[in-house]
Amino acid sequence: MYKPVSLFIGLRYSRLSKGSAFVSFVSFFSIAGIALGITALFTVISVMSGFESNLKNSMLSMIPHLQFEMDQRDKQQQQALITSLQAQKEVTSIKRYHQAQTIVQSAQDIQGILLQAPYESLPQSVNESIDVGSEQSIFDNRYHIAISRYLARSLGVSVGDTLRVTVPSVSTYTPMGRIPAQRLFTVSAIYRSGSELDMYTMFTSGESLQRVMRIKEAGAAPLEVMLNDAFVSDEVLSRLEPSQREGVTDWRESQGSLFSAVAMEKRIMSLLLGLIFIIAVFNIVSSLTMMVREKQGEVAILQTLGLSHQQVARVFMVQGMYNGVVGSITGSVLALIVVYNLNEILQAVGLNLFGQQSLPVVISFSTLSMIVLGAILMSFIATLYPAKKAAQVRPAEVLRYE
Repeated sequence: MYKPVSLFIGLRYSRLSKGSAFVSFVSFFSIAGIALGITALFTVISVMSGFESNLKNSMLSMIPHLQFEMDQRDKQQQQALITSLQAQKEVTSIKRYHQAQTIVQSAQDIQGILLQAPYESLPQSVNESIDVGSEQSIFDNRYHIAISRYLARSLGVSVGDTLRVTVPSVSTYTPMGRIPAQRLFTVSAIYRSGSELDMYTMFTSGESLQRVMRIKEAGAAPLEVMLNDAFVSDEVLSRLEPSQREGVTDWRESQGSLFSAVAMEKRIMSLLLGLIFIIAVFNIVSSLTMMVREKQGEVAILQTLGLSHQQVARVFMVQGMYNGVVGSITGSVLALIVVYNLNEILQAVGLNLFGQQSLPVVISFSTLSMIVLGAILMSFIATLYPAKKAAQVRPAEVLRYE
């Protein structure tokens, strides 16, 4: 089959084992460096994406993605807002709910807790992770509460025990002075979602908290909007009218800093591991530069046979790209093998980072494709200088004493 002469010669020399042993050694390590760089970078990105996905599923599924204050809107405005939200495909649920910063006291301990109170049902992640008790008992009975396994141990309570819940922001004046609103709540369910919110969040029914906070109408309760992806909240808000966006808060005000920190750590780790590519690129530059010096005679002969300066440059570019492509393909295959079997590999070498839990991994083929394309592009850039030096070889000077 016909091949361009530059491609034919470049591939032929790339696969030859003859020549300087040191040049072959450097060339091998340029391929190995690219392969290991792709493997390490893709593995770290997959694990960091897994942690981010776990945070999103466990934490953001327990808090409202968007919260609209409704006490300043009349019924017509409220219905118009609900209709606008229901028309958007990103919106998965719209509920009314209350929440309050409270002080929860048991016989063993006292803690500050965020008490969330939906009117219809508990968040799906909480409902699916209930170990003891049931969701139905919270909504069938007044002043019943769902508590995380972490807080149950900390407060020393179990299902059937009572907790005194105090809401400092709501109070009444009595002859004895200002007394904050408080009520005894019965523990009806214990859940374990595995989220950081387990440390300071409890759930009750909207009606129960409404009575404790002395709110007359349920229609004044804020509107809780859940999305299929919390990170598209700006797009959802942009489709609403300006008057409808008043009094809205999103999840980033309470949890945005945590996800920003995770994203920043992911970028820094990617940048540090990307230095492996730079080392591999320098290996390609050095191996090709030494090859140009070693093969000056052959280059001069090729030029006397009719190869142009551009064709000579392409020969060395093909040789450098051969290292980059082979390293990229090897690295991508190795990366997929490592990522798909990461937990088994860690277990085999005795690294149980999370005890019995597996390391979260999210595999993105688009990310792997971008890494591979980046490695090939950097390999191409690395060939430009040696190829230029090869094209500048002067046959008369090189062959003068041959």
